[in-house]
Amino acid sequence: MFRIERTARDRVDIEMSGKLDDESMRQALDEIVATTADIENGKMLFDVIDYHLPTVSAIRIEFARLPSMLGLMKKFNRAAVLTDKRWLKTISELEGLFFPNLEIKAFPRDERDAAEAWLSGGRRE
Repeated sequence: MFRIERTARDRVDIEMSGKLDDESMRQALDEIVATTADIENGKMLFDVIDYHLPTVSAIRIEFARLPSMLGLMKKFNRAAVLTDKRWLKTISELEGLFFPNLEIKAFPRDERDAAEAWLSGGRRE
């Protein structure tokens, strides 16, 4: 399951659960591009409910669209990732090192309020 919602002029919330196959990956990427088309200096809240590695064909689709996804990431300044998996927290924050304009911080799923405050600039750690 993948859901994206524009919650403010400069913010999107993404919810993901389960395993993405090639068709669901294609739809998810299309939806992200369409939903974020006019965002500048944006914020993203990414809630990883139950993560499973995508299928090999889904990963191929993601890599094929990598140039456009890199451009999309430039639209955002901050991203908060909610996850209970320690390795996803680590990878999410390391990913932020590849995007100098994007600060990524991971939070346990039960700390949504802290993630919201951090996204709003109310708390930097």
